[in-house]
This record gives sequence, structure tokens and C-alpha cells, in this order.
Amino acid sequence: MAEEIINRVVNSGLITFNLEDIFPEGERVLYDIKENLWQEIALKEKDFREFVKHHDWTAYQDKYVAIYCSVDAIVPTWAYMLLTTKLAPFAKKVVFGNLEELETILFEEAISKVNPNDYIDARVVIKGCSGKVVPPSAYVRATELLQPVVKVLMYGEPCSTVPLYKKPRK
Repeated sequence: MAEEIINRVVNSGLITFNLEDIFPEGERVLYDIKENLWQEIALKEKDFREFVKHHDWTAYQDKYVAIYCSVDAIVPTWAYMLLTTKLAPFAKKVVFGNLEELETILFEEAISKVNPNDYIDARVVIKGCSGKVVPPSAYVRATELLQPVVKVLMYGEPCSTVPLYKKPRK
């Protein structure tokens, strides 16, 4: 009689916390205010306001937008604010910073919606491999969220984990 193969991963009671599952879907766009500068050194208010007034902002419909300046220039804070007033009605989200900072903010918001009570005394593996780019900050935030409630916290795949935290016995 053949010996039955037992799937110890399934029987382990591990819960996989996959950051990819909470990944905010949508196109990411970088708006570089450099294109609005005079000689890439300063913003001319009149020209900028004229651009803002006539630009087709619908092109940003349902996109995540990061606004920043890629050159060392004199850009008043109100210019970013004015761009935001035009982008916000169309974009899913507008942030100041580059695409990496945008991704960090999007994951921070998504993780903040996770209920840690769903993981009380659980053995959790924060999934390491992902088909999408997950910033290290998301792994840090997920660890911070889960550690106070879980029994065991690991990183990786259920078949190959790196131990991170084990709740002390009382």
C-alpha cells in the first residue's frame, strides 16, 4: 500500500498575508512641473496660470498622480497646490513626491484599512514573492500592524519562511 502524502503546509494553520491582495490598482503618473518652468529655473505665475486654465486635466481621470520637480528650481508651494486643485477632481489620488513616494502612500493607506483583529493569535506569513512591486515600507508597515496581535510572524512563502517574531509565553 502506498504511503499517503501529507501536505504539512496546509495543515500548519499558517495564514498568508499577501500585500499584493491589497495593492491599489490603477495607473501611476508622474507630473513634473519642470515642463512649466521658464528656462528650468523659475515659475512665471502668469504663464503658469494660463497653462493651468487651458490644460486638459481629464487626461488624469482615475489615475494616481505624483507631482514633483525634477530640477533644482524656484517653485512656490502654491504652484503644487494649484495643480492639485485641477488634478483632484479627476485623479484617484494626488501626492507630492516621486512615484516611489506615491507607492508608499498608497500602500500605507491600504494597510491602514486592514483590521488587525482578524489576525489575533494567528500564525502569519507575510508573503515575500509578488508579481507587483511592493516597496519595503509596505512590509515594515504590515509588520508593525500585525506584530501586536499575532502569535507568530514570518516572511516568505508558507513552504519556506523566515521567522520574524514569536509572541512570548505568559
